[in-house]
Amino acid sequence: MRRTWIALVALSGVALSTGVAAAAPQHRPDTSVLQRDTDKLLDYGAPGALVELDTPNGNVKVRSGYGNTAAKTPVPWDTHFRIGSYTKMFTATVVLQLVGEGRLSLEDTVDRWLPGLVTGNGNDGTKITVRQLLQHTSGLPEYTRAMDFLGNKEGFEANRLRGFTDRQLVAMALRYPPDFTPGSSWAYSNTNFVLAGMIIKRITGQDWQHEVRERIIEPLDLDNTSAPHNDPRVPQPHAVGYQRFSPDGQDIDATVLNPSWGDAAGAIISDTADANKFLRALASGKVLRPAQLAEMRRTVPAHLFDKGWPGVQYGLGIMWIPTSCGGYWSHGGDIHGFKTRNGVSADGKRSVVVTINSDSLVPKQGTPAPQHDVSLDLIEHALCGTS
Repeated sequence: MRRTWIALVALSGVALSTGVAAAAPQHRPDTSVLQRDTDKLLDYGAPGALVELDTPNGNVKVRSGYGNTAAKTPVPWDTHFRIGSYTKMFTATVVLQLVGEGRLSLEDTVDRWLPGLVTGNGNDGTKITVRQLLQHTSGLPEYTRAMDFLGNKEGFEANRLRGFTDRQLVAMALRYPPDFTPGSSWAYSNTNFVLAGMIIKRITGQDWQHEVRERIIEPLDLDNTSAPHNDPRVPQPHAVGYQRFSPDGQDIDATVLNPSWGDAAGAIISDTADANKFLRALASGKVLRPAQLAEMRRTVPAHLFDKGWPGVQYGLGIMWIPTSCGGYWSHGGDIHGFKTRNGVSADGKRSVVVTINSDSLVPKQGTPAPQHDVSLDLIEHALCGTS
């Protein structure tokens, strides 16, 4: 039998009640569609899932499946999880704050701040701008191409605690030629955001983790959000992060890993309450000045992501995803053991965060493979008010 749980959450984030199929007070969002959509994630292969929806009328959390499949316990209501590439929204925000302070320009070249670093095999930092890094229009190759161990069980187990420096990650990327001439196309590359993190350090004298803490985490009181360096642990409470390296393979516990290979592109840990708070603060103009928020929202087609999110556009560390009621801003993330999806309305009044304790989903037997990203319907229903 599928296990489902619902919590009604006050604006402070404190659970008011828990139970199975609990009825929501009339002034709070109805949870029936949200619970149905969350349950469906299990059919697509999620061991467990937790979803928090924040609205002007209150917040709700629902969960389904298991945070620990062996113990058959649910995902904790206040679970911590690796947010993967949702980190990029934090990194881009810090860069744009520095732009707003007049400390750099989006049209500065990479070579201005990191002279001589990006060169070789046709890669040229003198021809790539900061804007192109944040927009994924630089053409820089993906450094994870050189990390074969990320894709197989034996390699992952042997290297999960291995640490990497940002310079090592960039050097891995530069083994390959560029994907295209800077500014001529679009392709997602984590290398762009490693370089953005290095530029933050060059300008401020502090690493990107420090600047994210000082500029975002502490001012917004994101008490359950952290930007670790080499610490392989996820703070308690947390679900087990499961990884399956082949469709017929066994799940392994991938919770413990050194996040340094994700760096400024994907190393942050958070919870659903903090993740929603940051989305709303950013979208409502509380984090960036109007000019920089407008720059973040200047988008280009992200055609390589169309299968997951039809019509998606990419801004500066953020995606615009169209819906039947307009659209929303988002940046999800995938890292061993965890899949994060999210969305926030353009005015910042309504947001939703989804955490799944696996990023390697295999649909249950008899369940057709999803046509788009597994979260697409859930987030549209949540943000368009049908939840």
